[in-house]
Amino acid sequence: MNNSTTACAAVNRRKTLRHRQKNDDHQSLIPGLPEDIAQICLNLVHHPSTLFSVCHSWRKLIYSPSFPPFLSLYALLLAKNQVEFACFDPISSKWQLLPPPPPDPPLRILVKHPSFISRNLPIQSVSVSGNLILLAATADQFQPAISRPLIFNPTVKKWSYGPPLAAPRRWCAAGALGNSVYVASGVGSHYNAEVARSVIKWDLDNSSGPESDRAHYKRKRRWKWEEMSGLKDGKFSREAIEAIGWKGKLCMVNVKGDAAKQGIIYNVETDTWQDMPEGMLSGWRGPVAAMAEEILYMVDESKGVLRRYDEEEDVWVEILENEMLKGAEHVVADGGRVCVVGGGGSGIVVVDVVVETPRLVVVETPVGFQVLNIHVLPRMSH
Repeated sequence: MNNSTTACAAVNRRKTLRHRQKNDDHQSLIPGLPEDIAQICLNLVHHPSTLFSVCHSWRKLIYSPSFPPFLSLYALLLAKNQVEFACFDPISSKWQLLPPPPPDPPLRILVKHPSFISRNLPIQSVSVSGNLILLAATADQFQPAISRPLIFNPTVKKWSYGPPLAAPRRWCAAGALGNSVYVASGVGSHYNAEVARSVIKWDLDNSSGPESDRAHYKRKRRWKWEEMSGLKDGKFSREAIEAIGWKGKLCMVNVKGDAAKQGIIYNVETDTWQDMPEGMLSGWRGPVAAMAEEILYMVDESKGVLRRYDEEEDVWVEILENEMLKGAEHVVADGGRVCVVGGGGSGIVVVDVVVETPRLVVVETPVGFQVLNIHVLPRMSH
């Protein structure tokens, strides 16, 4: 008798659950209002996290293509010499793996090698117009791993290819400004002085709004790399370098950390290069990122200090100091927050720099993974 009662109770629970799910699926967004009007009202909510826990229909809405996408953290991860791509949803506080890149041709990236025991071989990526783009990496026999940029679009959760690189490379300078990607210097399978001084640009000509597959295909057919004014020497092919887009310019240094370095700035409008201001260069002591291409932030990797660049005074102004910022390897800035990858890729520290007293939060990385790089992009649609 007890077993029969238990079985009946289980069946009833399943029926109740299915009934609730069915009701949730057909639940109106705001009772009494047409769905389109209700969505307009909910789209005006500035913090989608307030909608997440209210009801199932609102939760579904904030992940739909029709809801303004909130920003999420995207990471290149490493586990057992295998590279994965993942997204951290700040509302649900969960990591989700991205779909794998196209299998043909297969993406073979070498990150660990006995000749570089103390460091990883770099994977260079940028974020442009809401897309994650892989530009350069190393394959077996120290060959360039990427002959065409790999593009991930979070809105449609798909990978695609960019225009072929005439000279695939690694150990280059890579950056973005506006809707354009820039690659400078670098080496292929062997050092080539012409490649080491070259600068190329790819304009995605990307609109922020949706477009038909046909329009997207036509735009992709126009994609190409353009030659820009070259570097005076090949000194920027020694490391994987981030070219930081800031106020219509690209800023970069040729050596990381506290070592003596050369700093240059590329003016996109005039297609010319100039030396970096003395104060900017001397204070450039760790990874740098630009918030909305307007404000430069830098983490002093040896001291664990987050600083902001004051252009008028040509100095880096301290914001906060924290032990968790020491050894910083990568930094990205967007949405009023600066996100920092700690030493060894062991964790991500997020600093709210908009509030009067900056707040610091730690994002735990997936167990068993090391963070290779991070970006901030719109959340993936469900």
